[in-house]
Amino acid sequence: MTKLNAKIPSGPLSEKWSNYKNSLRLVNPANKKRIDVIVIGTGLSGASASSTLGEMGYNVKTFCYQDTPRRAHSVAAQGGINAAKNYKNDGDSVFRLFYDMIKGGDFRAREANVYRAAEVSNDVIDHYVALGVPFARDYSGYIDNRSFGGVQVSRTFYAKGQTGQQCVLGTYSSLLRQVNKGTVKLYARRDVLDIVIVNGKARGVITRNLVTGEIERHSAHAVVLATGGYGTVYYLSTLAVNSNASAAWAAYKKGAFFGNPSFVQIHPTSIPVLNDFQSKLTLMSESLRNDGRVWVPKQKGDKRIPKDIPEEERDYYLERRYPAFGNLVPRDVASRAAKERCDAGYGVGPTGLSVYLDFKDAINKQGQKAIENKYGNLFDMYEKISGENPYKTPMRIYPAGHYTMGGLWVDYNLMTTVPGLYAIGESNFSDHGANRLGAGSLMQCSCDGFFILPYTISDYLADDIRTGKIPVDTPEFDDAEKSIKEKIQRILSVNGKDTPLDYHKRLGKIMWDYCGMVRNEEGLKKAIGLLSDLKVDFWNNIKVAGKDNELNLELEKALRVADFIELAKLMCIDALNRKESCGAHFREESQTENGEARRQDEAYSFVAAWEHKGDDVEPELHKELLVFENVELKERSYK
Repeated sequence: MTKLNAKIPSGPLSEKWSNYKNSLRLVNPANKKRIDVIVIGTGLSGASASSTLGEMGYNVKTFCYQDTPRRAHSVAAQGGINAAKNYKNDGDSVFRLFYDMIKGGDFRAREANVYRAAEVSNDVIDHYVALGVPFARDYSGYIDNRSFGGVQVSRTFYAKGQTGQQCVLGTYSSLLRQVNKGTVKLYARRDVLDIVIVNGKARGVITRNLVTGEIERHSAHAVVLATGGYGTVYYLSTLAVNSNASAAWAAYKKGAFFGNPSFVQIHPTSIPVLNDFQSKLTLMSESLRNDGRVWVPKQKGDKRIPKDIPEEERDYYLERRYPAFGNLVPRDVASRAAKERCDAGYGVGPTGLSVYLDFKDAINKQGQKAIENKYGNLFDMYEKISGENPYKTPMRIYPAGHYTMGGLWVDYNLMTTVPGLYAIGESNFSDHGANRLGAGSLMQCSCDGFFILPYTISDYLADDIRTGKIPVDTPEFDDAEKSIKEKIQRILSVNGKDTPLDYHKRLGKIMWDYCGMVRNEEGLKKAIGLLSDLKVDFWNNIKVAGKDNELNLELEKALRVADFIELAKLMCIDALNRKESCGAHFREESQTENGEARRQDEAYSFVAAWEHKGDDVEPELHKELLVFENVELKERSYK
């Protein structure tokens, strides 16, 4: 018997959200003052939720591990944000955006949630314009659009190559407005290390002050996780170095099911690895594929500089394989195609692990100034990192770990399996299936925080208007704090020989080799064994200098790596269980004659939700069966 209840409203797809909102309970303004809400994370989803809940009159406590919310990783989203405005009059609609997300996610997402995101997307754009986000505009003054991978319309709103940063600044301004009004209290430089459950409900968190080392208790009537994804499990990824999964992992260990943990997006346009010393990879926005053409030499091992390779000796392989979409195929398709060409010996650069992204034709046709206006900051960033001028020579790109479609399982209300514990934005599994459509992250995060969670959480909080303040001097808070202190002391006391960085690098290699772009049963079983050994080695040989009652970056890192090692094992277990190829999850045993992914809908049309059963105990799988009433399941084709 499954323990999952998605709580999807009845009725036609296009009316579900509107009708459902009308049935939700409300909390009147006077009663909102009696209720506290904790929000963890201050990226787009967290800051938007905090500012909106504060505006509504709730008492909000919001936490981030950075020194300011402006450093949230949402700033790194470069290319744009989707909405179904149809400003280009090219046939776009809410349903078409919904369908592109469902298809792009390889039919492994919940219809009702995806349609709601598409529906709310238009409100998000209007809201950001009101907040002053400087979206690009065309000559007439209308907000401009460009196309993105996996679609045939122009629906992506953008601010040059820094859309995420501009949206963060707009959301940050709305957050600070509430901080100044006193409805939101901001706690910076805090690491959330545990979730406190009281009588079966999430009622608070245990945090560590990253400056003083002090362990703190904070209570509330509900807790919202907006903590982003776990792509840094690969060590080298496009995510910020400090991005982590510790808060979500703590929630998992307290009863929140983890959905589709193995669904990780590999982004096709990352700057390749340059040396053994770098700590992260840099993303080149997918928007570049609007004007850049991807190619490799037709001759294996061709080491000539690009300008010396004539057109007839170039293989524009995406245009050749997928003529309908060309260079704008979805990310998972583009990533696998690049890997296939490089593995076959056609890769370029010193290592042979990269392909060209060439803007020569676009510059010749549109002029360098036009390209500079669209992507100038991205070109500057590429030149600063690689030392090559992309106006004169093609960029070199290669796939890298990026967004995580997996995350905490949530129902239609965005609540986890722990009552009162919500997960929004990238920290939940909700809207992207097995592969996120480009420019969908900013959309989903903003939808969740501004326009969805405020409705659904109010319905839950209506039961708490007479509860009163949640005390922190209870056995539940005592036990949670004690457990965290013991874990910290255990790490500090090992005094071994290997640093947290050493373990993170070893973890990343295991995951990239066996649970990255391509996976198979033998490799995944090997990875599970290697990860079990790595965990034992970690707790016997970790070296953490310094003390717990001070600023200690090594301790921060060690705590996160310990969680990553455990999460990595769950990812491999999930990947091993799903024997089909689906979206970003490519099983070598399940592919077509042409090397494309082969889904197995009759066996795997479900969300895999894993329940923690104890440390070093196999997790239990629960399945949320996916029912498709409005789209037809068929093989994805971009040809």
